[in-house]
This record gives sequence, C-alpha cells and structure tokens, in this order.
Amino acid sequence: MIWLTWRQHRAQILLTAAFLALLGALLLGSAVEAGLYVAGHAPPGCPGPALACGDLAAALGERYDAVYSIFGWMPLVLPALIGAFWGAPLIGREYERGTHRLAWTQAVPVGRWLAVKLSVLGGAVVAGGLLLSLMVGLWRPVFREGIDSSFGNPGVFNMVGVAPAAWWLFAFALGTAAGTLFRRTLPAMAVVVAGVAAAMFVLFAASDHYAEPARVELRDSVVLEGADIRLVSATWVDPSGKEVADPVGSGCPRRVDSGQSSRNAEAWQACLFGKGYRYAVYYHPPSRFWRFQWTEAGILTVASAALGGLAVRRTIRRAG
Repeated sequence: MIWLTWRQHRAQILLTAAFLALLGALLLGSAVEAGLYVAGHAPPGCPGPALACGDLAAALGERYDAVYSIFGWMPLVLPALIGAFWGAPLIGREYERGTHRLAWTQAVPVGRWLAVKLSVLGGAVVAGGLLLSLMVGLWRPVFREGIDSSFGNPGVFNMVGVAPAAWWLFAFALGTAAGTLFRRTLPAMAVVVAGVAAAMFVLFAASDHYAEPARVELRDSVVLEGADIRLVSATWVDPSGKEVADPVGSGCPRRVDSGQSSRNAEAWQACLFGKGYRYAVYYHPPSRFWRFQWTEAGILTVASAALGGLAVRRTIRRAG
C-alpha cells in the first residue's frame, strides 16, 4: 500500500518538493544578497533600535518588495494549495472517476486503504510544513529590519514554529473530508480555500484569548515600547482609576490633524497626561510565543482529527 500510495500521489509529492526547493533557493539567494547589502550600507548600531535603522528597513523594503509580497501571501496560499491538491483529490477523485469501485473491492480492506493513505500523506504534509518553518526561520534574521516580529505579526507567526505544519495538516484533512462530502474534486477545492481563510480569521480573533493579557499603564506616551509584543487593546484611565473609552470632559482641546501632521494629537495626549490621565495597554509579551504556537497547533490538530474521522466514517459507510 505504501508503494501504491507513492505511485498514485508522486506527482503531488514531487511538485511540492520542487516548489519547496525553489522557494528555499529564493529565500537563500535573497538572504545572502541582503546580508551583503546590510553589511555595506548599515549605519553604526544597525541592525538595532536606533532611529537611523529605520532608513535601513525602508531600503530593504523597497529593494525586496517582491520577496516581501510573496512572503505576505504564503500563510494563506500554501495551506490552501495543500488542501486543494493533496486533500481534495484523495477520495473525491476516486468517486469522480469511479475507481473506488475497483480500489475498494480488492484484497486490501477499505479501512487499511484509508489508514495508509492518510498516515503517509498526512506525515508528508507535516514534514513539508516543518521544512517550510525551518527555511523561514533561517531566512528571517537577515530581514529583521523589514519583516515584523514573529509573535506580534500573525502572518509571520503562522510561518514559524510548528504553526505551518498544523495549518498544512488541517487543510489536508479539510480537503479530504470535503472530497467525501461532495464526491467531486473542484467543489472540494473551493471548500478548502474558503475553509482555510475562515479558520485563519476565526483563530486570529480567538488568539487574544489563549492567555490572560498583561496590563501596563503608560504615563507619558501611548506607544508601548518593546520588541515582538502582541497588542490586544488599549484605553484611557482617568485620575480616579476608572477606564474610559474616550476622555470626554477632560478640559483638553482636541483638534483634528491635517495631512501627515500628528502634532494636534500629541498635544492632546500631553494635556491628558498632565491632568493625571494614564494610558492602559493590554498585550501579550513575546515570552508566550511557544504557548500560543502549541495552543493553535493543538486546536488545528483536533480539528484535523475530527475531519479525518468524518472522512473515514463516510468512506467506510459508503463502501459498505
């Protein structure tokens, strides 16, 4: 069965391997070239928090805009492709072509057929996701002035750690289940794309609740300094200690800024701080990176198991 699985799905496996190799070459080439560029153009103290390093980040962003654009779409596009071209055809194509009548009436029971295919292809999907995470992890340090933090930016967060493997497995399981429901490949592919996008939106909204946010009160600024933090919410705190969404009646005039200027907003904030107001910020510190990674991976793994179980149940019942 393992040899048969390879023979039937070697096109997806080889194309995915070739894509990862091409992507790795792109990331490696851009990282080497960017490293040389940074070494020759970085001001003293950069990379780092110095203000002058902002020019370096802008230069990298302009120089590697195409690479940044590709990276920005990868968290959504890659799982959708895995689900559409690995998961959706797995059982959906068997129904569509009628080959299930032959495949499931041979000496190999349907349960074993499913177990081998799901385990082998699911394992390959997880391995591919982990390989992608490794490549991105090696590539990002060169672009730390241009690519946002791995924890504070949800898009980058889904490309590092164990998240890519979990998302790829979820998309594969979703495509497989959709193939058993529709018994056709194209509708199953459409369900995968919509399902992955919806799941990312839901988990992005739910991720703030993976842990109780930390809280800090700022007394002279509305910007919380710190690298790689994930902001949850912010609000004003009046002199009595009560949180208020909008400090109406504070006695501080509020004027609308025009163009690129922010001086009116800064003057209004300085007035509030002078009258005893504080700015409360709720956030998650970067130390929670792995807690969030394993929480999200656990949710996706449970969902993958449920979808896989649904696919197995429907397939066995239909074969019976």
